[in-house]
Amino acid sequence: MTGLSWRRSAALVPIAALATLLVSGPAMPQPAEMSFFITSNGPGRGADLGGLEGADRHCQQLAQAAGAGARTWRAYLSTQGAGAVNARDRIGAGPWRNARGVVIAASVAELHGTNNLNKQTALTETGAVVNGRGDTPNRHDILTGSQADGTAIPGEADRTCGNWTRSGEGSAMVGHHDRMGLNTEPPALSWNTSHPSRGCSPEALRATGGDGLFYCFAVR
Repeated sequence: MTGLSWRRSAALVPIAALATLLVSGPAMPQPAEMSFFITSNGPGRGADLGGLEGADRHCQQLAQAAGAGARTWRAYLSTQGAGAVNARDRIGAGPWRNARGVVIAASVAELHGTNNLNKQTALTETGAVVNGRGDTPNRHDILTGSQADGTAIPGEADRTCGNWTRSGEGSAMVGHHDRMGLNTEPPALSWNTSHPSRGCSPEALRATGGDGLFYCFAVR
């Protein structure tokens, strides 16, 4: 090999190395596989989501925009009162993967037991990490209206902001997607039942570290 040929070959090495790095870099979102996400935003009316129907529609629209609209999406939300609905009964059987293909839980039982849901895996439909405790602004309060096992909350105390139709008075049960709170007690670390919100308005939800976000799961 001549000196000129050798120099040309050597110059190509960094380019080849860069190509290898790009190919083997961080995995990009795979919308065709995605079956779970946290909404990147809410409808804009605090906890008034337009009821379960409106919340489901929001999930479907966000999934559609992300390239996963071929699946049927449901919001992980319970309702109260006559005909109460359990969030766990709305989301299919699993398994569920985030936007990067990571399995969150293989079944309903695993989801409500030892799951893989945390700040690094509970991503939005675009594959983005949601702000948690210690970030500005904190957005880790995720609307659920549910008990730890995914069932509706009994009693007369409002824990679903009027079954997701109120943006003023009322309260909603929220979970912490980052599994962090003021202490290490189980509620503070719960993804679906940490504490009630101060109210149902956008301002009230933000006051305790929320932003009207909720979980979406693909039924099939």
